[in-house]
Amino acid sequence: MIYDNLKIFSQNVRKNALIVNTILETHFHFDIILIQEPLWSIIRSIPSSSCSVEEILVGAPNHPNWLSFARPPTIQSDSPRIMAYINIHLSFFRFPFIET
Repeated sequence: MIYDNLKIFSQNVRKNALIVNTILETHFHFDIILIQEPLWSIIRSIPSSSCSVEEILVGAPNHPNWLSFARPPTIQSDSPRIMAYINIHLSFFRFPFIET
């Protein structure tokens, strides 16, 4: 399938969640948004099935109208340096990446 006029937006947000959320809310006319230096922080603590200590869930801001993709961190301090947000209307392409 060929998709004409693919619109891509790229922005360095310097780990600022407010900028990321604003972009995701206002730039819905783009097909792909590339975020440099995304905020990768603690979302919440989740109960562990293997031990009594809760595990920490880390990630980046998400939005219901966007599919988010990033390289999974290998260690806790190794956060992704770029994220891709793909507009939900392109989900029929069935991207083979791991959704975050």
